[in-house]
Amino acid sequence: MNKIYFKILKKDTKTRARLGVLITPHGNILTPSYVIVATHAQIKCLKPSDIKKTKTQVVIANTYHLWEKILNPKHEILNPEPSPMASYGAGKSKIQNSKFKTFLTQKLGVNLPTMTDSGGFQVFSLGFGRENHVGKILTPLNGVSPQVMHRRKNIKITGKGVYFLLDDKKQFLDPKLSIKIQEKLGADIMFAFDECTSPLDDFRYNQEALERTHRWAEISLRCKVKSEKLNGKRQMLFGIVQGGRFKSLRVKSAKFIGSLPFDGFGIGGSFGKDEMVKTLKWVVPYLPEEKPRHLLGIGQVENVFNAIENGIDLFDCVIPTREARHGRIYTKCGHYDIRKSIYKNKMAPLEKRCECPVCKKVTKAKLYSLFKNPAKIADGQHYATIHNVWFFNNFLEQIRKAITKNKYLEFKNSFLKKQNRV
Repeated sequence: MNKIYFKILKKDTKTRARLGVLITPHGNILTPSYVIVATHAQIKCLKPSDIKKTKTQVVIANTYHLWEKILNPKHEILNPEPSPMASYGAGKSKIQNSKFKTFLTQKLGVNLPTMTDSGGFQVFSLGFGRENHVGKILTPLNGVSPQVMHRRKNIKITGKGVYFLLDDKKQFLDPKLSIKIQEKLGADIMFAFDECTSPLDDFRYNQEALERTHRWAEISLRCKVKSEKLNGKRQMLFGIVQGGRFKSLRVKSAKFIGSLPFDGFGIGGSFGKDEMVKTLKWVVPYLPEEKPRHLLGIGQVENVFNAIENGIDLFDCVIPTREARHGRIYTKCGHYDIRKSIYKNKMAPLEKRCECPVCKKVTKAKLYSLFKNPAKIADGQHYATIHNVWFFNNFLEQIRKAITKNKYLEFKNSFLKKQNRV
């Protein structure tokens, strides 16, 4: 059986921050760690040969968006074929000859640890979120009429699962299918199917959704255990804590999900501004100390610090890649928009004393010119993405070093003082 487990190496004495390692068949993940989003099992604007250069330890792919890629016309799950992209960068032969080859590593073109979400976030994003133009983080908690709070045209939620009614198609996803898809994708870490509610949903709706999420968690766990007995393949499964912005529901969910034999735990849901820390303080004390915790969909610098000091080990977010495609460059002194004319003649690197591959050879002026040239903008996005992904991964490496030295808070305070000085 493949070895896959989590070990805590050191705990900060002043906060809940801890240093750990996740052992997986595709490599070790030092925690706390940023998890880079590869929605379709590819990191946007990065070639496979770039991934290791950015210090990326682990990526997360989207179960919902990869769903159709492993289905035949009868909606039976197939054994996925290798991706043509695997021949670039890390090398097709290296991946395909590996005893650990999976759809995800082949698609990425590099052999590193992978995660998959459950498809539960799409219950929100493709339903209420899309229909009412509401994001995961809503501020302020108003502006949407109470009459539309429970309106969901694109999806139909039942006790057994969710119907997605999009593009003239009707697709049904339930806990069993979600786990089956994730197993076929070959993720080292999977998530139990859940319902992510809107930040506008009231207590009653969140209570109903939580009951579904808890039932689905038990089903997901049973499916995973059964599958392991049949094929012997070991994959981690994380249960997800939900409950919206309501303390009683969050505590109830943490106690229930934390009591089940999951390999780790995700904290999901959508939040109002400044609600994340409060939610973590409610939830984390009820989750087993010896198991890893993942905060889903959070990644701004300040939020990263707040998450780690409240006991979070992993978190994913599209910020490094999405912001890069729009010309936003992240540095230890804050972020800036490279498309502004003030950078037209700046011959300095994107960030002073940055050791990423881009800063060694590309100036601000060069990147500005690439973003301003429609024929070259893809090159600009490529360079910006390499830098941003490297920045966030290096940022987490610095945090791990600070925890090792028991200087987490000192590092946090020093780092945040430099922000907004671009």
